[in-house]
Amino acid sequence: MKTAALLAHPAGHSGSPAMHNAAFKALGMDAHYEAWDVPPEELEDALQRLREPNILGANVSLPHKHAVLDGADAVQEDARTIGAANVLVKRDGQLEARNSDAVGFLRSLTEAGVVARDAHAVVLGAGGAAHAVVHALRRAGARQVDIINRTASKTDALVARVGGRKAGWESLDPREVNVWVNTTTVGMNGAAGEGESPIPEGLLQAAPTHATVVDIVYAPRVTPLLAAARSAGLNTVDGTGMLVHQGAVAFEWWTGKEAPVAVMREALDAFLEGAS
Repeated sequence: MKTAALLAHPAGHSGSPAMHNAAFKALGMDAHYEAWDVPPEELEDALQRLREPNILGANVSLPHKHAVLDGADAVQEDARTIGAANVLVKRDGQLEARNSDAVGFLRSLTEAGVVARDAHAVVLGAGGAAHAVVHALRRAGARQVDIINRTASKTDALVARVGGRKAGWESLDPREVNVWVNTTTVGMNGAAGEGESPIPEGLLQAAPTHATVVDIVYAPRVTPLLAAARSAGLNTVDGTGMLVHQGAVAFEWWTGKEAPVAVMREALDAFLEGAS
């Protein structure tokens, strides 16, 4: 039996095993997906384990998305540009670090009917996910991508690596923004900002009704930010789309087969319903 894995710490909360095991079953593959809880000091051993013959590859989550760039044998251009990898693909015993977050994010926008080309987007946060989202928006032809984050040095580093423009709430005219994207943990179950919205409510009330608010947080499914956006009459996209599509891309990289996206989404929905 072939195995794919998630490298994370902690790893028990992830919906990835449910998605990928459902996909393997749907395609009749003799394969299994496991979540490996890998503390930072054990990452090197985990990477060596991934080189074993029965391993297809792995997803990579916090806190390893940056470290695996050094531990892999090769690095995909997107992952190098973004500065983080969320997928490891094995070829001839060698591990290549790749990033499926950017393409997964764009696929989730397309699925929701959101057009990024010529858009004025605002991205909240400056971590690994923000790097992927800003890179994706710029690659899709967004006219302007503003980044808002509390730590100026992290924002500067993001702009230097993938582009965009450092901004603040006071400099924004919400009437000109087409797409808002939250990449922070504010509003996530169990996070420091649980129950809060990262965008001042007045800005959403002033936004045009054609604007879209995206929250890559998927637990809860409807975050305080998305609830506020819906109250303001705006379009919303929750975090499950990006999670499913980045997982589907990884599945295709590992197996060479088209991912059963509908099956993966159904499995994720069932997992999240059971976890709520």
